[in-house]
Amino acid sequence: MRGRSRRAFSLRLHSSGDEKERISMVYWLRTSRTAILLAAGVSAFGFCSSAAIAKNQTASSSETLSGDYLSAAVAGADHDPQSASKYYRRALALDKGNPELMERAFASMLSAGEIEGSFYYATKLQGRGQHNTLASLALAVKDIKIGDFRQAHDLLTKIGGADSSDVTALALTAWSEAGLGHTQKALATLARLKGTESIGAYRAYHTALINDLAGNVDEARKSYKEAQDLEPSTMRLVDARARFEARAGDIAEAKRLFGDFDRSAPHNPLIKQGLADVEKGAATPRLIANAQQGAAEALFGLAASSGREGEDFAAILYLRLALFLDPSNAVAAVTLGEIYERGKSYEEAIAAYGEVPASSPLRQSTDLQIGLDLVALEKFDEAVAHIHKIIESHPDDLEAYAALGDALRANKNFADAANAYGKAIDLSGPPTPSNWLLYYDRGICLERSKQWPKAEADLKKALELSPDQPLVLNYLGYSWVDQGLNIDEAFKMLRRAVDLRPKDGYVIDSLGWAYYRMGRYDEAVRTLEKAIELKPNDATINNHLGDAYWHIGRKLEATFQWAHARDMQPEPEDLPGILKKIETGMLNDDKPPTPQAVSEPAKADGG
Repeated sequence: MRGRSRRAFSLRLHSSGDEKERISMVYWLRTSRTAILLAAGVSAFGFCSSAAIAKNQTASSSETLSGDYLSAAVAGADHDPQSASKYYRRALALDKGNPELMERAFASMLSAGEIEGSFYYATKLQGRGQHNTLASLALAVKDIKIGDFRQAHDLLTKIGGADSSDVTALALTAWSEAGLGHTQKALATLARLKGTESIGAYRAYHTALINDLAGNVDEARKSYKEAQDLEPSTMRLVDARARFEARAGDIAEAKRLFGDFDRSAPHNPLIKQGLADVEKGAATPRLIANAQQGAAEALFGLAASSGREGEDFAAILYLRLALFLDPSNAVAAVTLGEIYERGKSYEEAIAAYGEVPASSPLRQSTDLQIGLDLVALEKFDEAVAHIHKIIESHPDDLEAYAALGDALRANKNFADAANAYGKAIDLSGPPTPSNWLLYYDRGICLERSKQWPKAEADLKKALELSPDQPLVLNYLGYSWVDQGLNIDEAFKMLRRAVDLRPKDGYVIDSLGWAYYRMGRYDEAVRTLEKAIELKPNDATINNHLGDAYWHIGRKLEATFQWAHARDMQPEPEDLPGILKKIETGMLNDDKPPTPQAVSEPAKADGG
């Protein structure tokens, strides 16, 4: 019926935000000039048509070259940088001097995480006199990685280190100066960063990190506080500042910082680990222990900003470079995975989550996310086996049981899914408002496995815990209407659900079906047509609209809608009825009863 949405599992790395937002660690920073260039993707390097590429080639090599180029372009459009990289390099083997191909191959390799190999093309681009900001940035990162901070500094200065608007170049220039031991120069470089409040927070944070690394305790404390005053809910900053206070001897302040964040955003693995370490007197090493990690942190901050502003290509490149510099940066790997998930590139997301170090407090959460990404790939057996291994190692992890329920439910194994959600409910303790989703999920699975009394109890409990939750209002209201139960109350619930989610085709479909079940066919048609506009390719909605059309005499259109529903992979139990209606229409004995009329007049304009 209405269990269509995959659980939005959150790693809870930020204190607030819509659960649907996949970049939960976003912080600070508008996009720098360099980020804008990166965000343009390969189009920033100039359009290069297959005809232009093939110029002066023989017919045979021209066809191969054009084919490789087009294959690379298709791979890029499909968010498959590995394949794009392969095809661009194959094309380059036939047209070695083509600068556009070289730039595209280089960018694709960076995006695919083939960092070491990309340096070859970056060097060649520089040697050919190409003015390529990304190539210079990559080579500067290479120099920072090997500790050649002088060469990195020279490259970054040429990119834009003298330009106060180029956040990327200035931040990395500052860290290259810190790597040379020139702390005051590094701080002066950061001080040139001007702009919005978000840039002020970014500047203060990196000023604090450099002072912390240099042992300037008072200056570091002042800058950490300034940064947090501007961005109080940023997990990364809280973690760095609390670690600093613990090392500086102010254990009470470290506990306060960790504790305040934990209360505002519970269950963050990094914060919980930090608080546990402080309470037991364990060492709290610096978040950033050297200039190389500092440069990685600067790139991570730029990536988070680019991801927030919808510039995923730029974010991926920054994150790839950050992880090259600091493979231990778990939050960078998680952010990369979340960006890939947002683009539905689940294989790449799984690979990114696999880069989270086994020692990181985030590892258990990312392992669960890998399981859910396997579900998204419809590798259900692999997902269930993967999550079972997590449960074996962590038998008290309610999130693992919830993820298991999600995997089983996605494969329509509703009875076992209900049992998994039940275990999560048992582990969650006394019912609280935050647990409504578990009851809702189990209620759906109980209803789908023909255990309606138990399902109804769970859905009512979910509604009790979250009284204005549109998903629960919709599912329970729809279920009642479909069974001819509690029509008056169900109709009010569905009207409320539509008010809360006026652009949700499924919710509007439920209201339309309520009109239909009450025999109010004209209103049903108007409402279901709105649902179809929002969700045109849903078998259930098309089937419902066909039924409504039939009952107002629009029989040809009804048959068309049923045929459309048939072709959309409807639920197996619905298919025989759809086929019968296509063949014979709806006979008189198929006409739905009119259980009762609602006590209030209602309009069909819920969307």
